[in-house]
Amino acid sequence: MSNSFGSLRLFLVILLLSSTGHAADWGKPLGAVYDGPEGRPRSVTPSPVELGADERSTISVFERATKSVVFIANTAIQQDIWSLNVMEVPQGSGSGFVWSKQGHIVTNFHVIYGADAIKVTLADRSEHQAKLVGADPDHDLAVLQIQGLDGQLEPMAIGSSHDLRVGQKVLAIGNPFGLDHTLTTGVVSALGRTIKSMSNRTIEGVIQTDAAINPGNSGGPLLDSAGRLIGVNTQIVSPSGAYAGIGFAVPVDTVNRIVPELIKHGKLIRPGLGVSLVPDAMAKRWGIKGVIIGKVTRGGAADRAGLKGARETMMGQIQLGDVLVSVSGKAVTTIDELMDAMEEHKIGDQVTVEVLRGNRREKVSVTLQAVN
Repeated sequence: MSNSFGSLRLFLVILLLSSTGHAADWGKPLGAVYDGPEGRPRSVTPSPVELGADERSTISVFERATKSVVFIANTAIQQDIWSLNVMEVPQGSGSGFVWSKQGHIVTNFHVIYGADAIKVTLADRSEHQAKLVGADPDHDLAVLQIQGLDGQLEPMAIGSSHDLRVGQKVLAIGNPFGLDHTLTTGVVSALGRTIKSMSNRTIEGVIQTDAAINPGNSGGPLLDSAGRLIGVNTQIVSPSGAYAGIGFAVPVDTVNRIVPELIKHGKLIRPGLGVSLVPDAMAKRWGIKGVIIGKVTRGGAADRAGLKGARETMMGQIQLGDVLVSVSGKAVTTIDELMDAMEEHKIGDQVTVEVLRGNRREKVSVTLQAVN
């Protein structure tokens, strides 16, 4: 039996040697005495041409814009139940960009939501505590401010979004997964998209891009090929939560309208009618296509225009007043659509509001007032 086993081993060794040449030398270094070309670094192949114009342009945009991009850390203050020590607990992070030389930083509202402390890291890696100046959850925008750097900051160049075209080159700079100052490029994939904010309001006119946007990019800038801000990277569509080729940015025209209001007032002051509204669910339950006015503020825009709200009869029943069905010719069937229609105007604008009164439609002229 042992002789048979030994013969089998010898047969396998002979088979291995015959197939590899010399099994013991397979994979061994050739030794210090070997001086062939494989033992030296490969020679560098000269670049046949300089960097292309598009590459040089992208590098230039990144080097300019990255000075204005910041990393934002959101932390909560918690007390340990055993030691009673107070500690900062990370809640999330994101990106932002410098808006003004006075230290204003723009980011997404969801990046700083629920924060007890906010830390901003600048391009020079210096860290600064920031305070919240103002927020607009409906458009997922927030403005922070850091102190003591007047004149030392480089504000982001502002572009426009109303004249964008599908196919335009775009660049996104941010801090995905905490990796600071990451550049991705792509194109404008579509225009006029709508997304939902944290407050469940619709954000209109959103830019869709295939530039890679990942967690941590939120709040960072979307730039055109000239390095101008055209949007604020806000959301992605992805089953896995990472890049899947569809990202969305709040358009800069919206940002440029809202941010000054947040700096001045801490919140967005909107044009409105001076009314309270009945929830959409109630209108749907009653089979009404339109927005029901619940109450008219005395002395407000709607009151001066003669609009009527719902009222309770002596028998305890609800008697409907006016139902809003259009603003400046734009049909409104939900409160969200009404607010979108209002945002197309300014405080003091005179608009034509069409209402349903009983079984007839009437048009009423209303001068819009400021509402919170």
